[in-house]
Amino acid sequence: MVFPEPTDERVLGAAVRLKSDNLIEPVLIGNPDVIKELAASRGLSVDNLEIIDPDTYEKFDEMVAAFIERRKGKATDDQARTILKDENYFGTMLVYMDLADGLVSGAIHSTGDTIRPALQIVKTKPGVSRTSGAFLMLGNRDSEKYIFSDCAININPDAQALAEIAVESAKTAELFDIDPKVALLSFSTKGSAKSEEVTKVAEATRIAKELAPEMAIDGELQFDASYVPSVAKQKAPESDVAGQANVFIFPEIQSGNIGYKIAQRLGGFQAIGPILQGLNKPISDLSRGCNEEDVYKLSIITAGQAIMSK
Repeated sequence: MVFPEPTDERVLGAAVRLKSDNLIEPVLIGNPDVIKELAASRGLSVDNLEIIDPDTYEKFDEMVAAFIERRKGKATDDQARTILKDENYFGTMLVYMDLADGLVSGAIHSTGDTIRPALQIVKTKPGVSRTSGAFLMLGNRDSEKYIFSDCAININPDAQALAEIAVESAKTAELFDIDPKVALLSFSTKGSAKSEEVTKVAEATRIAKELAPEMAIDGELQFDASYVPSVAKQKAPESDVAGQANVFIFPEIQSGNIGYKIAQRLGGFQAIGPILQGLNKPISDLSRGCNEEDVYKLSIITAGQAIMSK
């Protein structure tokens, strides 16, 4: 698992723990002297961790050639050499070249800095037009496991994109032993309100059911109708999802971002992610407000994605 940000104490601490717990083989990207000095200052040892310095990487020429081929002539040799000095691009190329299984970044980089290399190099799966960001929401009880999506990437997805997000989010749920029941959320339930926003969610539901007819997917549903059985009986009695949903698809990023943070801050849920969905290889984007435990958990999830994709 590639960690392009090992000079961040949270990332370094998590990487050392993951190796110590025999869960992941971390690959740290950066200057070995700087990384070792930081580790020593924290009383940690990185002697048994792989460290790759882009400035001295022996396969750098091979990586440059692979990058130019992947970008189909959009970068010259000189441009590629400059771009690949960036830790995220370098780390993503390791994943693309099957020299690593996944990448975790974003503790000190923006979402754009993490996702841009992934979209240019790894790219999305066939049939998926864009990536999306889901959160695993964990409550105090073992039974409280939910997926919230898309809370991180797509500002205002159209019906087709929203449908793809719903299907990919169901697949993410299965990684965590969640039997997905997917609710596409709205301020309307089954036509109780009329607007372009409602129409988009209803159309997305129709497309999602065509894309994955074997999955339990329904919408448009208000949150209470999707989650509370008694409300579901009144508002959507014929739904196979209403009242029992565990995968919640928000109609746009504004409501998704607000929703997961309300659950996190007022409801006491752990929010792990965002977990990037729809890519050919697992790349994960940390929140810059993360702590070491968040890095640790998201790395394990990313490893799980890598195992499931093999």
